[in-house]
Amino acid sequence: MSTEPRHIRILCVDDHPIVREGIAGLVGVQSDMSLVAEAANGREAIQKFRAHHPDITLMDMQMPVMSGLDAIMTIRGESPEAHIIVLTTYAGDVQALRALKSGARAYLLKNTLHKDLIDTIRAVYAGRKALSPDVSFELAEHVTDDALTEAEIRVLRLISQGNANKEIAAQLSLSEETVKGQVRNLLSKLGAKDRTHAAMIGLKRGIIEF
Repeated sequence: MSTEPRHIRILCVDDHPIVREGIAGLVGVQSDMSLVAEAANGREAIQKFRAHHPDITLMDMQMPVMSGLDAIMTIRGESPEAHIIVLTTYAGDVQALRALKSGARAYLLKNTLHKDLIDTIRAVYAGRKALSPDVSFELAEHVTDDALTEAEIRVLRLISQGNANKEIAAQLSLSEETVKGQVRNLLSKLGAKDRTHAAMIGLKRGIIEF
């Protein structure tokens, strides 16, 4: 019987061809890995996962057609043993937690891929979890923060789109006083100086998206 370690079969999901090419180059020179399929959005990722059953799936978060987060939830729902590594440009603690709670085993920033990707693939294949250092710092920074309610997130999203309180109230069928109260609460929870600052924090942490 052969004592050689099993080959790690990898699915790469990213909407940018240059990123996929870079990952293919990193994986291609490893003797214990091979890239078995690629996908450009979450819907393709699900199809390719079903067809190839990879050992490791590398998943971007922001993609057209279907997001990486939705793809992770679908894949993990069908295959709870799936080993998924998120690759993203966003270090936001809220987005990282969302991905990890959905079943991702690791969360890596794309600017660290040349340094960390191969070791992370091997670690996750062996059953461990991993986070980029910047993401760990963000999680630690906000671990004791009060989370925004769903209602406050809806208001923050509309603030980021440039809506005034009166416009937000009309869109959400709320009184303007209720909206003002939610704005006060979310400013306090985020430690924001004003509405614009709150929107910037929300985007940076992944509470809301562009």
